[in-house]
Amino acid sequence: MKNYPTVIIGMVVLVLGVSGMAQAQGTKADYERASKLGELSRGKVFRASVAPNWLEGGRLWYRVETGANAFEWVLAEADGKLQRFPSEAALKAALGGKLGTESVQRLTTRPQQGEAGERVDLVFDNQTSSELSLFWVSGSDRTPYGKVAPGKKYSQSTFGGHAWEVRDASGKVLGYATAPALGGTVVVDGKRAAPTRREAQRGGNPGASPDGKWIAFVKGDNLWVRPSAGGEAAALSTDGKPKDSYDGTGFFWSPDSTKVVAFRTEAAQEHKVYIVSSSPKEQVQPKLVTLDYLKPGDKIEHPRPVLFDVVNKKAMALNESLFPEPWSLPALGDSGWGAGVTWSADSSRFFFAYNQRGHQLMRVISVDAASGTPKTLFEDATKTFINYSGKFWARYLAKSNEIVWTSERDGWNHVFVHDATNGKLKRQLTQGEWTVRGVESFDEDKGELLLRVAGRTPGEDPYHVHYAHVSVSSGTLTPLTDGDGTHRIALSPDGTRYLDSYSRVDLPTITELHSTSDGKKLATLEKGDAKALLATGWKQPERFVAKGRDGQTDIYGVLWRPTNFDPAKKYPVIEQIYAGPQGFFVPKQWSSSYGNAQQIAELGFLVVQIDGMGTDGRSKAFHDVCFKNLKDAGFPDRILWMKALAQKYPSLDLTRVGVYGGSAGGQNALAALLWHGDFYKAAVADCGCHDNRMDKVWWNEQWMSYPVDKSYEESSNVVNAHLLTGKLLLTVGEVDSNVDPASTMQVADALIKANKDYELIVFPGANHGAGESLYGKRRRMDFFVKNLLGVEPRGK
Repeated sequence: MKNYPTVIIGMVVLVLGVSGMAQAQGTKADYERASKLGELSRGKVFRASVAPNWLEGGRLWYRVETGANAFEWVLAEADGKLQRFPSEAALKAALGGKLGTESVQRLTTRPQQGEAGERVDLVFDNQTSSELSLFWVSGSDRTPYGKVAPGKKYSQSTFGGHAWEVRDASGKVLGYATAPALGGTVVVDGKRAAPTRREAQRGGNPGASPDGKWIAFVKGDNLWVRPSAGGEAAALSTDGKPKDSYDGTGFFWSPDSTKVVAFRTEAAQEHKVYIVSSSPKEQVQPKLVTLDYLKPGDKIEHPRPVLFDVVNKKAMALNESLFPEPWSLPALGDSGWGAGVTWSADSSRFFFAYNQRGHQLMRVISVDAASGTPKTLFEDATKTFINYSGKFWARYLAKSNEIVWTSERDGWNHVFVHDATNGKLKRQLTQGEWTVRGVESFDEDKGELLLRVAGRTPGEDPYHVHYAHVSVSSGTLTPLTDGDGTHRIALSPDGTRYLDSYSRVDLPTITELHSTSDGKKLATLEKGDAKALLATGWKQPERFVAKGRDGQTDIYGVLWRPTNFDPAKKYPVIEQIYAGPQGFFVPKQWSSSYGNAQQIAELGFLVVQIDGMGTDGRSKAFHDVCFKNLKDAGFPDRILWMKALAQKYPSLDLTRVGVYGGSAGGQNALAALLWHGDFYKAAVADCGCHDNRMDKVWWNEQWMSYPVDKSYEESSNVVNAHLLTGKLLLTVGEVDSNVDPASTMQVADALIKANKDYELIVFPGANHGAGESLYGKRRRMDFFVKNLLGVEPRGK
């Protein structure tokens, strides 16, 4: 007879315990301490946050917390001279009664996500008569968060650079906001969202020609134009049809207004995911939830650019042999998604990038506007993957007839300049065994790129973000930051000054004022003060470095201890894991609260977080480990790191190691027991993408490629469920719209068929990340207390 699992749906049941080394851990007192960690750390770090209010000439003022309910107002002159005032009134008097304004923005028409910075507050000011809903934007995913009542303000905790979508009560998207590095306010007033840079260049009407004489629009499935001054409209195309029509969201006019490019797009297949919501709030009976959800291997949209001669009302179809199977056809100025073109200043040609499905070829194409003939200017090709979703950046420079392009072609992400006529490489702007993490901005007048870089400073954590200017014409690089920590900067409106704030997990934030032209430090404004926090017994995480599987590469991670840590005792180890290849995840910035990691440690564990090979932020070879191999998840490096840490600290008991994670981390947590059950003994896997054929198309094909092959099966937790050893708790939200919840249920089915014991919690009506609910967190802690400490939670 089969051993069926314990299934918990919104209720608590007893779970079989395992033998373990019982200690005075996991007690009621431990749980109470864990629950009060947030209260313990709150309001005990001072001078760590500077939100600038910029004045003319690079001057600024700010308010800084100097102690419990104590503040100071500071005026910084452009030369770095500081004046400190005991009150806002005193500062205001010194400024002649004018204080300036805080960082305020309006919604934009498209998400413009930057690299994640420190945690900040983004205040949404709802000036409409409708309740607003907020959604966190990640690629094509939308995760619901808070709501804002009409006429109210709502503070959303987020990270600098994160993008947010705002919808009204009917579900209509009103626009998008990106969190500034130091936080700010978003005014939602119901007015039309501000256009993006490209939309602004096209004028108020997206279909308007640059000279204002023509309006392009889609009628039926075809492209039409009409004179803006009035007159008869004319069809430019007749070949559009349902499911293969012209896209009305983008019209790309030549600067001389004689030609326009539009995209004819063959529709993707329909792929519906059906989910039963068992306990809907609005009714007694269950209801069916239907999602449009493409998965790896599905037929995706197929856009093709078509060139139109507006004067002669003629279509010029392009030979598609250079771009036969696109994932995307981005313009040289967009992200690596979507479709668009960039025109040369003289209207003689236009450019776009061809990102071939499978992401092993990225080609820059130039099209002659007179003949419609495309040609390849240059291309990047790889046997693994091109990280278009995280590292694509390109610009066409009309003045110099050049294309600036980021690429990992030499093994590290760097910036290259190509001739826009013949495609030849003219110069490499950055080079070396370090990485350009992204292009923050481009100053066309100065011909300078503002870069985020990492790994340039020998001996420093290679994940630390620094900033630098680089000249596009000469390649001269000017570092703008130098402190040992991860940095974020905030430019003054006139661009002459910037704030540099940097920190580490073991260094509270230091904020400096710098000159933009040469990076010179003008003043240290504040140094974070954590003495009051440390006096409570709060333990900051410890950084640790060990060699990876090749014996040469440094692997970085952190360790959390409980506040009552006793080095003479042995502690089970729990790894908090997320090995999604789209980033790296070990914290690098100071924080007084690390949430789950600290709370779990407080129960009597040592908690670690590690970035193994296969994650981003290092060399291409480091990243490529994940290619068609998501089951690897850096485990050989993680295990060696923990063994090295245990050599330094014998308090780590590596006979009792647990692991937990959500989403891709849920996939990783279960994989730990399947392929490394000799090391990991217990795992909690929340909302995991356990078989990459079941998850969203873009994320999985980015790393596992296309077409779908045997590598998907080889990395599948479902196919390999029979390998399970150790204790497993699966959790999933019943109506998860990010990762198909059937992925978790298929693991459960495979485990039953393999006669394996496990536990399962299904959260009725819950979406992605349900395991992070209060109930889910408590059940996770209970699971580890029972199975690694070998005692009943809270001393039951």
